[in-house]
Amino acid sequence: MANSEECREALEQLSRNMTKSTGDVRKAAALDRSLSCRITDLDLTFTGQLRDGRIQDVVAAPGPPAAKAEIRLTMSSDDLVALVGGRLNFASAWASGRIKLEAGFRDLLRLRTLF
Repeated sequence: MANSEECREALEQLSRNMTKSTGDVRKAAALDRSLSCRITDLDLTFTGQLRDGRIQDVVAAPGPPAAKAEIRLTMSSDDLVALVGGRLNFASAWASGRIKLEAGFRDLLRLRTLF
């Protein structure tokens, strides 16, 4: 099981990856939305803002998110680290229920290119 610092680093790496992206991925990352990432096995939620093509203002808090973010991810700590590290395919993890992504329909269509 990954720890909270490894999860925070994975989110920072995801943000760096989005900053360097081009084309459709860059368009998807250009959303301005609130974001939460619930780490189930650590009982921890990271919240922040997806803005200007990166994840900003990331804060960690114990338990479920205090407010409903516009984009909500739920997964285990190991799945977050593996996803960002390229060892876990988002589509197959989502289809099998390992990763949960909740957002508005238009956002879902744009976000599918990020992973």
